[in-house]
Amino acid sequence: MDKGVNQAVEAVADLGRDIGEYIRQQRNTAQISLRQLAKLAGVSNPYLSQIERGLRKPSAEILQQIAKGLRISAEALYVQAGILQERAGGAVVDAVLADHDLTERQKQVLLDVYETFRRENAMTRSAQGEHPAETEDTEE
Repeated sequence: MDKGVNQAVEAVADLGRDIGEYIRQQRNTAQISLRQLAKLAGVSNPYLSQIERGLRKPSAEILQQIAKGLRISAEALYVQAGILQERAGGAVVDAVLADHDLTERQKQVLLDVYETFRRENAMTRSAQGEHPAETEDTEE
C-alpha cells in the first residue's frame, strides 16, 4: 500500500479507538458496568468490549442503541465516531437534548435562546477586537 492509503487506514483505526474510549469514559462516568450497558443497548458483552478496545467500529444504529443505554445523545457519539461534524454549543446542546424531562418544543426554545446568546457574545468580542475563540474565562 502507498503512504496515503496507510495514513487513511490508521485514521479510521484511530476513530475506532477514540469512540471506544469515549464510550468507556461515558460508561464509567455513569457508573454502569460493561455487562449492564451491553444489556441496556441490546448488544453482546463481547461486542461492546471490542468496541471499547477499538477493535470494532460500531454502525450508527449500534451507536444510537449505546447512547440510549448511556442516556446521552446519539449525536454526541456520532461526532466522536466521525459520522457528524461537531455542532456549536457542544456539551450544553448535548445536555439539553438528553434531558428526558423536557419536551421537544422546550428543548428547541432553550437551544434557540442559547444560540442567540452565543451569537451576541461573539459579536461583542469581535467588536472589542478579541478573537472569537476566547472565552469569558480569559477576560479580566
